[in-house]
Order: sequence, then C-alpha cells, then structure tokens
Amino acid sequence: MIAEAGLAALWLAGALALLQLVLTILALAQDRPELRAAIRPVAVVQGLLTALAMLALILVFARSDMSVLLVAENSHSMKPFLYKVAGAWGNHEGSMLLWVTILGIAGAAVAWFERRLDERTLIATLGAQAAIALGFFAFLLIASNPFARLDPPAAEGRGLNPLLQDPGLAFHPPTLYVGYVGLSVAFSFAVGALITRNVGPAFARAVRPWILGAWIFLTLGITAGSYWAYYELGWGGWWFWDPVENASLMPWLAATALLHSVSVLATRDGLRAWTVMLAVVAFSMSMIGTFLVRSGVLTSVHSFAVDPARGTFILVLLALYIGGALALFGARIGTVRAGNTFDPVSREAGLVVNNLLLSVILGIVLIGTLYPLVAQAFGVKLSVGKPFFDETVGPIALVLMAALAAGPLLRWRRDRLSALRDRMTVPIAVALLSVAGIAVFARGAGVLPTLGLGLAAGLAVASVAPLWRRALRRTPLFTYGMVLAHLGVAVSVAGMAAESAFTQEQLVAVHVGQPVDVGPFVVRLSGVRPTVGDNWSAIEGVLRVSPQDGGPDFTLRPQQRFFSAPPTVTSEAAIKTTLGGQLYTVLGEADGTGRRQLRLWWKPFVTLIWLGGGMIAAGGALSLIGRVRRERKAARREEEMGWA
Repeated sequence: MIAEAGLAALWLAGALALLQLVLTILALAQDRPELRAAIRPVAVVQGLLTALAMLALILVFARSDMSVLLVAENSHSMKPFLYKVAGAWGNHEGSMLLWVTILGIAGAAVAWFERRLDERTLIATLGAQAAIALGFFAFLLIASNPFARLDPPAAEGRGLNPLLQDPGLAFHPPTLYVGYVGLSVAFSFAVGALITRNVGPAFARAVRPWILGAWIFLTLGITAGSYWAYYELGWGGWWFWDPVENASLMPWLAATALLHSVSVLATRDGLRAWTVMLAVVAFSMSMIGTFLVRSGVLTSVHSFAVDPARGTFILVLLALYIGGALALFGARIGTVRAGNTFDPVSREAGLVVNNLLLSVILGIVLIGTLYPLVAQAFGVKLSVGKPFFDETVGPIALVLMAALAAGPLLRWRRDRLSALRDRMTVPIAVALLSVAGIAVFARGAGVLPTLGLGLAAGLAVASVAPLWRRALRRTPLFTYGMVLAHLGVAVSVAGMAAESAFTQEQLVAVHVGQPVDVGPFVVRLSGVRPTVGDNWSAIEGVLRVSPQDGGPDFTLRPQQRFFSAPPTVTSEAAIKTTLGGQLYTVLGEADGTGRRQLRLWWKPFVTLIWLGGGMIAAGGALSLIGRVRRERKAARREEEMGWA
C-alpha cells in the first residue's frame, strides 16, 4: 500500500499544480480577492504531497519491496541501508521524483515565506512555478512512474551500480538538485515580473536570496561531485570535462553571472533586462543539463537513462518553458525601463565585464558539450575533450580572475582609473613576484599554471583588500561573504594550477618489497590479500609508504572490488592527505610474472581545489544570512515608522 499511497499523493499534487495554474490565470484576469487568497495554500499543500510521494519511494527502497519494479531493477536486499535509501534517487524515475519534490517544496517555500513582492507579481510567480511543476508531474505520471508494480514480485533485485554505492553519491544528487531546481524559482520570479511589468530593485531584492540559496547548493554539489569523480572513478584527475560534469557546470556559470547582475539591479537599479534574461538562461541550463543526462544522448559513466522517448518528452518541456519565457521576454522587453546608467569605470561596469566573461566561458562549454551530438546527427563521430576545454577556457578564466580582483576595489556609479591603479598596486606586485618566483624556482611548470598561481596570489590579496581600514565589527556580514567567496576562488585556482604544474605520476609493475619513488615518498608493495565487505569481495594491495623527510611510515590499501549484483569490478583508490598534497594510489592487475601493476600520483596542494569550493559556498552562506538580516531590519524600521 505504500507504493499506492505514494502514487496517489503524486496524482493529487499534479492536480493541485493544475488548480494553482488555473487560479493564477483567473486571479490575474479578474479582480477577485478569494482567488488570490487560495493560491498560497494550494502551493503549500502541493509541496507537502510531493514530499509525501518521495518519502513513500524511500520507504519501499528501505524495505526492499521487490514488488515495485523500480526497486527490483535498482536495489538488492543485501545492500547497506544507506545505499538502499540512496537507491531511491540513484535511477531515472527516482531522480526525477526527487526533482519534482524539490520543485514542489521550493514553490511551497515561496508561497509561505515571500512577503516582499507585490501581490500580483507573487501570484504570477506562483503560477509560473505551477506551470513548471505541471510538466514534470505529467512526465512522471505518463512516462516515468516510479511506483509501477511488478507481478509477480521478483525474488531479488538487480542491485545498484557499484559506482553509485558511495557516501558522496548518496548526498551529491540531492545537493545538486536543490541548486538546479532553486534556479526554477529565479526563472518563475522573472516570468512573474515580466507578466506584471514590475522589474526593478524590489524584484531584485526579493529574488536575490533564492538565487544565493540555489548557487550555494550548486557550488557544494559540484565540489562534492568533483571530489567523488576524483577518488571513485580512479581517473586521478580532479576535472575530466565529462559531459555530465559540464551539465552541472553550465547552470553554475549562469547562476554566478545572475548573482552579480541581480546585485547591480538591487543596489543601483541597473541591468534590468540583462538580469531577467540571465534568470531565463540559468534555468535553461538546468533544463538542458537534465535533458543531456536523462535522454541517453550522452555516453557517460554517471548518466542514468538510455531512453530517447523520455528524452524527447524533456526536450518538449524545455522548448515550452524556455521558448515561452523568451517569447514573453521579447513581447515585454519594450516595457522594461532601462534603469540607471553608470560610468565605464565603476563597480557596475566591473560586474558587467564579469558577466560577459562568464557568459563567454558558458558559451564555450555549451558548444564543446553539444558539438559532438550535432556532428553525430550528421553522421560524423568526434569527441571534444580536456585539451580543447583547457586551451579555450583556461586563458579566459585567467582574465576573469583579473576582473574579479579589480571589481570589488571599484566604487559604485563612478570611479577613476588612477584610483583603481593605486588600489591594485599591491595585488599586482604580489602576482608579479609570484610569477617571477615560480619561473626561477619551478622551471617547467608551464605557462598557464604559472600565470594561474601568480593571479591566485594577487587575487587573494585583492580579495581581502575591501576589509582594509574598515571597522571590522561594523562591517556587514555580506561583505565578509564576498571576501570569503573571492578568496575561495583564489584558493581553488591555486590548487588547480599546482596540480597541473607539479603532479608526479608513476605507472609501474613491481615485485613485493620493490621500492618506487613518487614525490616525497618511497612506496613498497608489502603484499596482496583477499578481503570482504557488506556486499562485495576484494583483492587488497598493502602498500608501505616511507616519507623521504624521515617522518613516520604509514600504510595504504587500494582495492579491486568485485560486486555480484550487478556483476561489476571497481578500483578503489587509497589516498593519503597531507598538508602538502595527496598521495593517490591505485592497484592494478597481476602481469603473470609475479609482479603487480601500481599507479601512483603525488599531487601537491590538490586539496586546495575542494577547500576553495567549500570557502566559496561558505561565503555565499554568509552573504545570504547578512542580506536576510538586513532585509528584516529594514522591514521592522518601515513597520515602526508606519506605526508612528
């Protein structure tokens, strides 16, 4: 009955989405207060029902109910409990239900908490959110029912892809989806504002916390996914430019541009049309990413479905939502006032440069990801991989870093180039000294990594410069958030450049006891032994590692694991993290002569990549808290003045 209850909740939620949309149309067309008053409760109940449906799916997975087709195809009774629960979204149907659940909860949150928008714009926003949800409810109920029964029930399930049986993948999809779907709220706000012709600072201040929230979760999701791909897939590289990785990077690039654009609109009433367009683009990238991952047009180790029919359904939804929003944008753009202007040398101009560079990078990633698919449609098979993205995105990213360093040091509305030059003297000097030092003491590091390290050092100094000579206790929390986020970018870039410049690799076949030098370590294979886990068996290599600086020895145990359901062999890397970087070890096959293959990497400062990602997200969280606190104080002041 749990599955039937989940399906019933899903149908009811879909019906309420339809009701919410109809009520919105009527409320906007007719001046009837009772219709407007009904929309908020409908949105809240719709969100609760979708959450109930998701809970029902988690329960049937946790109970290993093999009478549910989805459970039988994607789970196994012997799986650890965590992966039984995570199995609920580790497949196509479940992940789409998770998407709709977050969408419903986001709509309910807007209905419950949002009080800053004028009533007509809020109603139009909830109507847009209902229209998005309605399409996905139809997709689930018509093409991807997660509660379909299996008659007779299976005796045992087929199991979950072992690559997905990892704590990182248990939490990564929900985090990423909150970011994806959070951008739907920004999209709905933009559509609502276009419908009521109410694009202005009040709209920007209302939508900014939602964009910030989505951006924080996207940042966390991408950072966690990057680290998972690094250690679980055994690629040994931190970013592979895999199409599914790109599918999550594109919305983040658009959301980052939107976050800066909406600040200009909220603070200086500029970039009105551009901000609305970016809100549409950001959600479009989420939809395109969903289409790429779910349609089966991509070949990737972590794409889910291979189903052109369902991909076509999502493509139709994408065309309806994005095409409709662009048509509305075209029809209403003439009624959106231009907003305030600003000088070419100003913080607004700096943010425009930031937006343009992010947009160029987004365009390159989009073209590089889609081009092989377009070529394949014309019978040409080709691939676009890491060399293309490194060579095209890398130089633009360095220019973006320079703009990122200068932007916060500019004044709003009008500034002088000479004043900016004076403020940038120390960051530029630090960057030049860093480049010179690397060129002298680390020859062969490569041009891009050397420039990246130098710019990272300069950006780090420029990031904290806004705090110079300020009363730190009276400095707004969102200023600290900006500083921390920009500093996090510098830390991440330093990690990327260091990993690219200084990584050492050894691919060897060794006898037991034979030493191998890699970085500051000597590694010896002590032996190979069998071991077992909850639902796998493995061959485990025992590696004795001696630091060359005389530090204490330690042991690493990389494995080759064998899963029976489904039959799969995986490589589990063993990693030692130190302050200076990571020693990354992978156990290979025996070569038939008594030797065992080993792959060893020493990656200096690679952990800075993910530390920086965490700092960026933490900076976003500080900004969000600071903005919300300031808005509440302003609301209280207005209320008190009204009483007076």
